[in-house]
Amino acid sequence: MTELPLDQVRTLLAVVDEGTFDAAASALHLTPSAVSQRVKALEQRTGRVLLMRTKPVQLTGSGKVVVRFARQLAQLERDAGGELGLAGTGEPARLPIAVNSDSLATWFLPALTKVPAELRICFELHREDQDHTTALLREGLVMAAVTSSPDPVQGCSVRRLGRMRYLPVASPAFIANWLADWPKTPLRRLITDIPVVVFDRHDDMQDRFARKLTRTHGAGPLRHYVPASEGLVDAVAAGMGWGMAPRAQADPLLRTGALIDLDPDHPIDVPLFWQQWKLDSPALAAAAAAVARTAAAALSPQ
Repeated sequence: MTELPLDQVRTLLAVVDEGTFDAAASALHLTPSAVSQRVKALEQRTGRVLLMRTKPVQLTGSGKVVVRFARQLAQLERDAGGELGLAGTGEPARLPIAVNSDSLATWFLPALTKVPAELRICFELHREDQDHTTALLREGLVMAAVTSSPDPVQGCSVRRLGRMRYLPVASPAFIANWLADWPKTPLRRLITDIPVVVFDRHDDMQDRFARKLTRTHGAGPLRHYVPASEGLVDAVAAGMGWGMAPRAQADPLLRTGALIDLDPDHPIDVPLFWQQWKLDSPALAAAAAAVARTAAAALSPQ
């Protein structure tokens, strides 16, 4: 394999992390021209186009391979510096993690507070749907991810975390306006004609629940998109539509009567897994242990 010059590899990583050549130049204390020359030289050396020169830049397939190598190399360098007692004078460890919005809003942040402070880890969280977080692992943009996929990304290990339970809920006002005949009329006959609150166009949770009831149809066409975990629950509580809410967020509102569980017998359970690069890294190991401990307490068993 042709040797990859480390200064060029680090420069490519900086461009990807900063998003533009100008921003990478500022971070590296170089001129934009020098950054561009290094990336071009690395492309010539590999014989591959590594970046699409958009704003922000986008990696090609070959670029993802090099960036994954660059991030692993940077982490190993930081870990070695820490073991040699150089952590106090060097940069803190940077740990990019992909996590779904509902975990981020409920149990995940408390997990990170349990990572020992002396490790000096800077967490960089990338919010993404749990069905798509593994894509960030493949691209080398993150080193670990909370995901719904049990199939390991190449070069990664997988650990079961537990199940996140979602409940079909609606506000009393919404039920009075849209479900006046419920429960006399079964929910399966009404659900395709009432408004629903959905996270985004990747979110199929509500459709999964509707198909569970009707056996054929998803949720209805009257859809409100609210791309925030807390915002979605707030929208449902405000009466915009029904929706699937994480149990941790729904329980307090169910107890006060602000939300009503439309079908306690048919929750949706989403299995969650922790995937991380196979690196002998104290930062990764500490984060994985803290996440696993917190998930065991916060999530339902697999």
